[in-house]
Amino acid sequence: KDAILRDVIVVASTLSLFGSVFILVCYVLFKELRKFSYKLVFFLALSDMFYSFFNIVGDPSMGNFYYAQGYSTHFFCVASFLWTTTIAFTLHRTVVRHKTDVEDLGPLFHLYVWGTSLVMTIMGSIGNDYGLGLWCWTKVSQTGKVVRFITFYAPLWGAILFNAFTYFQVIRMLRNATRMAVGMSDHTYQFDSRADMKAINRWVYYPLILIFSWAFGTINRIHDFIRPGKHLFWLSVLDVGTSALMGLSNSIAYGINSSVRRAICERINIWPERFRRWLPAIKLRVQESELVSL
Repeated sequence: KDAILRDVIVVASTLSLFGSVFILVCYVLFKELRKFSYKLVFFLALSDMFYSFFNIVGDPSMGNFYYAQGYSTHFFCVASFLWTTTIAFTLHRTVVRHKTDVEDLGPLFHLYVWGTSLVMTIMGSIGNDYGLGLWCWTKVSQTGKVVRFITFYAPLWGAILFNAFTYFQVIRMLRNATRMAVGMSDHTYQFDSRADMKAINRWVYYPLILIFSWAFGTINRIHDFIRPGKHLFWLSVLDVGTSALMGLSNSIAYGINSSVRRAICERINIWPERFRRWLPAIKLRVQESELVSL
């Protein structure tokens, strides 16, 4: 069973690793993406990349080196979901509060994300003599499991609730503004607004990424805390599989936006025809309602 769990982690983490690296490469190659809002996506992908990498190379047979990897996965995983809160905060501050000072908050974002991740990782080591990796959970004492809940799952679900509340406010405001604009415009704009609303509604899925990634893990931890030693294999598979796919989900939702697709299409269009004809037709419609930043 451990071998199966190991294979699930490696496969899912490899997909996440490729997705995160793709976003990082796009940021480096396409200068038009180097705006503040996409920098947040860059650091999100960077955290996901390291989290996926340490998931892949982690192995219980590696001894002390494995423990170091466990602390690394904990650190970068916390950093990953904290970066999603900075993206939500930036969008809310720009759209709802109409503030233009978000770029000045960059250093505070780094202090908040990396500092909090470091503190949570150090605190999480209390009572966990076996490390912080996925494989080490069942070996930890009940006190250590409580500490893990406080240092990982509490901030995780706090981030989920914050993102959900923030995106709800942003989406509600944009929907109301769109309806008002439609009411005062002609039929042509009303037709275009359907696509705008579709782009806005995509933001509903952003908070669901963390829920999808960590719902089974949370249930598995609660079950193990209530009934220690009574492991459910199918739940463990869903736990490690969905959590390891977090990087891939983030790269698709946050990274591959209209700006990235447009930049890729522009580069492809300058290729010689003999190369382009082998590629599938790419239809791109850039929606301004995506705010380019996300």
